[in-house]
Amino acid sequence: MTTPQVEAFLEMMAVERDASPHTLSAYARDLADAEAGLSQGLMAADEEAVEAWFAGLSTRGLSAATAARRRSAVRQFYRFCLGEGWRLDDPSRRLDAPKQGRPLPKTLTRDEVERLLTAAAARDGAAGLRLIALVELAYASGLRVSELLALRVEAVRRDPAYLIVRGKGGKERLAPLNASAREAIKGWLTARDAARPEKAPDSPWLFPSSGASGHLTPRRFAQLLDQAAIDADIDPSRVSPHVLRHAFATHLLEGGADLRVVQTLLGHADIATTQIYTHVATDRLSQVVAAHHPLAKDD
Repeated sequence: MTTPQVEAFLEMMAVERDASPHTLSAYARDLADAEAGLSQGLMAADEEAVEAWFAGLSTRGLSAATAARRRSAVRQFYRFCLGEGWRLDDPSRRLDAPKQGRPLPKTLTRDEVERLLTAAAARDGAAGLRLIALVELAYASGLRVSELLALRVEAVRRDPAYLIVRGKGGKERLAPLNASAREAIKGWLTARDAARPEKAPDSPWLFPSSGASGHLTPRRFAQLLDQAAIDADIDPSRVSPHVLRHAFATHLLEGGADLRVVQTLLGHADIATTQIYTHVATDRLSQVVAAHHPLAKDD
């Protein structure tokens, strides 16, 4: 039987990471295996119990790839529990990390973001204005895709300089809107209102849709970004709604923003989650130094 915490984790993976049904099914199986293999269950297990469960995977004849995936599922689950405040420790922290190391989050350069916006602007009519607003909002505010698509239209009608967003755990935070994002919202609102049939009730959502949720879905947004990436000559595998959030954080840090400020803007409960972006920013700065500093050049 799936626990409420595992259900919440799978929901987060589906909504915020846009995980496919196949991926969600694999995570569910992996966490069910851990739940059954830990005598006290996932939520009460200590480090020794988790390590013993993981060590036992090889004796059960599981492939290295399956064992690595189960380790990844459990580690991500416990990081999620830390972020939600359901546990104060991570009992999976001593499990051997993958040999290739923890992958850094995908991101985009400033030029690539501009090219993505140019590709969106090339689309005709309301579809182009909507995509520009989506990309500008995601990049300007660092909203999670679930937060972005659940925005209500009344929240932006008065051209605010920031949004009040209710994120994970019901916690509220301020999300800034720069001038470019505000102009994009104005353009989309004009097109959105013009497309509504006369006397028809207005949708409460900023990005309405005819689907069951009433608003644009993460999967549809991802599809729109894929096409824009292709039009911008960017590998679509490098672009997703979540990557725009990564770009927001990375570019802030590259510009000298304080890590605690970025943590607040992203709505991270644990600063360790935010620190991964410092590695991305450092790598980018190192490349700049290597390319342009005179002492870094080969003779």
